[in-house]
Amino acid sequence: MSNEKYQLVIGLEVHAQLQTASKLFCGDPTGFGAEPNTQVSAISLAHPGTLPVMNEKVIELAVRLGLALNCTIAEENYFARKNYFYPDLPKGYQVSQHTAPICLGGHLAIETITGKKEVKLNRIHMEEDAGKSLHDFDEHYTSIDLNRAGMPLLEIVTEPDMHSAEEAFAYLTELRKLLRWLGVCDGNMEEGSMRCDANVSIRLTGATTLGTRVEVKNLNSIRNVKKAIEVEGERLIELTEKGETILQQTRSYDADYNVTFALRSKEEADDYRYFPEPDLPPFYISKEYQQSVREGLPMLPAELQQLLMQRYELPAYDASMLSSDKQDADLYLNIVNHTAHYKAAANWMTAVKNYCSERDMALHNFPLRESAVAALINYTETGVVNFNAASTRLMQAFIASPTENLEKLAASLNILIESDGAALEKWVDEVIAAMPEKVKEYKLGKKALIGLFAGEVKKRSKGNADMQLVNKILTRKLEG
Repeated sequence: MSNEKYQLVIGLEVHAQLQTASKLFCGDPTGFGAEPNTQVSAISLAHPGTLPVMNEKVIELAVRLGLALNCTIAEENYFARKNYFYPDLPKGYQVSQHTAPICLGGHLAIETITGKKEVKLNRIHMEEDAGKSLHDFDEHYTSIDLNRAGMPLLEIVTEPDMHSAEEAFAYLTELRKLLRWLGVCDGNMEEGSMRCDANVSIRLTGATTLGTRVEVKNLNSIRNVKKAIEVEGERLIELTEKGETILQQTRSYDADYNVTFALRSKEEADDYRYFPEPDLPPFYISKEYQQSVREGLPMLPAELQQLLMQRYELPAYDASMLSSDKQDADLYLNIVNHTAHYKAAANWMTAVKNYCSERDMALHNFPLRESAVAALINYTETGVVNFNAASTRLMQAFIASPTENLEKLAASLNILIESDGAALEKWVDEVIAAMPEKVKEYKLGKKALIGLFAGEVKKRSKGNADMQLVNKILTRKLEG
């Protein structure tokens, strides 16, 4: 949206499904992809006489995220009933902390085109998920899958503090990275474990009063959040310019047609008739408990990125990539405990991840120990093999025979770099003799052709020639 007359105002509500083994108030499993209605019990089905029991791990993960986002943790907590009636809500109400959130305030730092910005948070609260309505399972009926009913969620709500779709995109990217980093949520929007609602309004540039907001619900990718905000902002401006009234609505986004469409008029809090949940006692989060959770927090991504740049002297790009995933960062830090080749270790992370990706293997299942990867790095950095051969053929041979001597393995694979001057001279002479017209062009000023000659020498050596020496010999012979 580039209309300078209006300012876009955006607040985001993210529902993050927690990585717990069981649901919020019962022992039902939480795995994704099970057959419909197989991960349910009398409690999640709301049978009469059943009572909820709090999952303590959910409180720990909520406090963990709140501390990482600089929130104030509420010491006195309780749940409330949010009453509404929908087929996938068995109880006829949702148990939520909406009226008394566990985490207040806080912020998340993002990078924007104008520099760093701290997006202000309003709150984080715990609540249970509803089930899922399936409209394409049966030709004549809507079907209900209650596997998701009772799943533990954190709702992370920002202030109306963002003013472009790009800022919203950056916020969600950073939030998902943090959720994964802390082990709070896997951030998989395609599977519904992270869902986003965008509250969008416009106002005249320079105004301070908020306009009528529209909520775009259940956006299932960060890219779609960005696109939905852009198209909704344009729609609101068009309505305003025509003098039409903006209705407070809940809308959805159609990615195929890149449009939003109305679902219903927006409910207010009074419509839900909140009141304290009588079946769950209030609970207290002490300062001591908060401190114990704080002490268990890992180094956060921004802090680690600075460490990688300062202590390990990595370029900003490498440091950013390594600090975007906890598993990557942990593996790298373990590898550099065994080698001082810090930049080379960052390059080798790509080789290790490619190996795992090609085999659909989790990074923590990579078959070589960190010390063995470091041994590969140290051997390659001596210059006796090139990185491409070492990170593919030699690494795979070492995985197959991890107790074998690396030099013997490299020799058996015929990947040792050829540095013998006589052999290199022979290859260079053969290439020059085979390309007389190119030699003439080089001597007439097309110096870039040296890359062509070098490539031909590399082919003749089957990739084993010491290319630094090759270039020196080529320059000497062609200039001479």
